[in-house]
Amino acid sequence: MAIEKKFIDAPIEKYRIMTFLEKELDKAGVANIDIQRTPVVTRISIEVLNPGRVIGKKGKTINTLTETLRTKFKIENPQISVVESRNPALEPSLVAKKACKYIEMGKKVRAVLHFLIKDIIRNGAIGAEIVASGKIGAKGARAKSLRVAVGYIPKAGEPARLVREAHVAANTKSGIIGVLVRIAPPGTVFPGREAPVEVVLPKVLAKKDGGN
Repeated sequence: MAIEKKFIDAPIEKYRIMTFLEKELDKAGVANIDIQRTPVVTRISIEVLNPGRVIGKKGKTINTLTETLRTKFKIENPQISVVESRNPALEPSLVAKKACKYIEMGKKVRAVLHFLIKDIIRNGAIGAEIVASGKIGAKGARAKSLRVAVGYIPKAGEPARLVREAHVAANTKSGIIGVLVRIAPPGTVFPGREAPVEVVLPKVLAKKDGGN
């Protein structure tokens, strides 16, 4: 029973740590967090837009984070490494957060999705999908979903593991709108398919270059 509890607790604890870090480092623009436990250390790799906000002056911020992880989450030897996100347009979490920001500002949801998916594809992705779900429209409107997809995005099986995804919620006056972003990064080769070729935007998206 103790072993079973350990297997159950491990993912929950990992989720709690990731949620804490995302909240604490929100202004740094968190793109990805990877946690790897070993018998000696717990390595935490954080990919962000602004590494300086994570490190802090003379390493003060990162030292405080390390100490908090050691005391609050009982991690014996946490080691945090910080890397800069190379291409924000290909990071699902950053794209989803940007979509939520625009939606909370009152931008039209469909226009936001079109604008962002074009940016994803033009940065080399071989497939992308953005879905917004919730009370889209005026206050009192029924919940619905809007989906925009370009290129190849597998939904099941082993190929789906190669797709990166993130889900973020936008708080609007009419209610919460969930934004799901799924991206197949440049160079991804799916089993049983030929090497990816350049993805061409559909005409309905290509002709809309007026921003969001």
